[in-house]
Amino acid sequence: MTFENHLSFAQQLDAQDPLRTFRDEFLFPEHGAGPVIYFTGNSLGLQPKGAHAALKQELDDWATFGVEGHFAAKHPWYSYHEELTASTARLVGALEEEVVVMNQLTSNLHFLLVSFYRPKGKRVKILTEQRPFPSDTYAFASQIRFHGLDPDICLVEMRPRAGEHTIRHEDIIARIEELGEELALVCFGGVNFLTGQAFDIAGITAAAHGVGAYAGFDLAHAAGNLHLKLHDSSADFACWCSYKYLNSGPGAVAGAFVHQRHLGQDLPRFAGWWGHDKKERFKMERTFKPMPTAEAWQVSNAPVFTMAIHRVALEQFDRAGMERLRAKSIRLSGYLRWIIEEVSTDHGGLFTIITPKDPAQCGAQLSILVSGDGRSIFKRLTDQGVFCDWREPDVLRMAPVPMYNSFEDVWRFGQALRKAVSGQG
Repeated sequence: MTFENHLSFAQQLDAQDPLRTFRDEFLFPEHGAGPVIYFTGNSLGLQPKGAHAALKQELDDWATFGVEGHFAAKHPWYSYHEELTASTARLVGALEEEVVVMNQLTSNLHFLLVSFYRPKGKRVKILTEQRPFPSDTYAFASQIRFHGLDPDICLVEMRPRAGEHTIRHEDIIARIEELGEELALVCFGGVNFLTGQAFDIAGITAAAHGVGAYAGFDLAHAAGNLHLKLHDSSADFACWCSYKYLNSGPGAVAGAFVHQRHLGQDLPRFAGWWGHDKKERFKMERTFKPMPTAEAWQVSNAPVFTMAIHRVALEQFDRAGMERLRAKSIRLSGYLRWIIEEVSTDHGGLFTIITPKDPAQCGAQLSILVSGDGRSIFKRLTDQGVFCDWREPDVLRMAPVPMYNSFEDVWRFGQALRKAVSGQG
């Protein structure tokens, strides 16, 4: 569509937005006389207004029932994670038996790597992007060392071509085919945290399987952002956090996916009581009998307080629907891109947007390279009540989240950006 840089135009788009009422379900930090422009949902989502009551329910049940709350609470703690399964499966495009809500993101990655990074003979290498979030790199390297191997040899990191900012899909496929029978695992982020590039999960998975390797994905920046179809993609596993686009609070419970074909198989795993067949769990047998679902990877009991908030957030996603959220996201980030490009042109090409323009290769986040003193621009934006994100040495990240951001937010951001690049703020 044709965009216009007018407040009335942005307000007209908001009036036509079928998701506009969701904004009223969130709490925005205040700046001056009004809410901030919150474009950091890719780091920490806003608090749903329903979070307080949901958490209070569990505190009240604890006070009322004590240990009996495991079975007598309104949402029994013993099976709390099961109440989240159906919504989680819809969110990531999976079968219910393929998902489990548990632990934290990097913990889940480690547990899944135990099962799916199994170096043997020449097949010892992990292929990933050069700059995933550092936690992934640490996890891969430590797993490689755990097997007595050298990360400098076994961890293969892809980088963009010279002069480019993102990795071409055809280069990923070519590298997979080149590594061939040396490759044990391909593990990329669904969306790169720095550039905002979204990767082709199904295409990468098919290429990995074509050479006999597993394929897994860190969906920290993809869950609640992209319209995922994990089951259909045939990815072997995936994991994600819930404090970013999923708005479930700092340090909130995470999620994991294991494809149906691996369920019930005799895979190596680190086992715990909560992964044992629930029909026999209280027999307290010495031998582990895994659940026939992704719950087999669960080792600890449900962190009920964070799950209570996550439950509220998932219910919002059920009502909004990922298809509608994604459609709004494409339009919202398209408007933001247009606004940034207009400001950049008016200031001698100050910015370079490094996030791919193709909607199939990006989510809500836009990342820009800033020429000159970008940190000062970032500070002036912050001083105006704009919450975005600065990454050294020269990248500014913004994420207009379709669940609660508006087109007016984007227009107001453009006005603040003009002031910031002019030395005001």
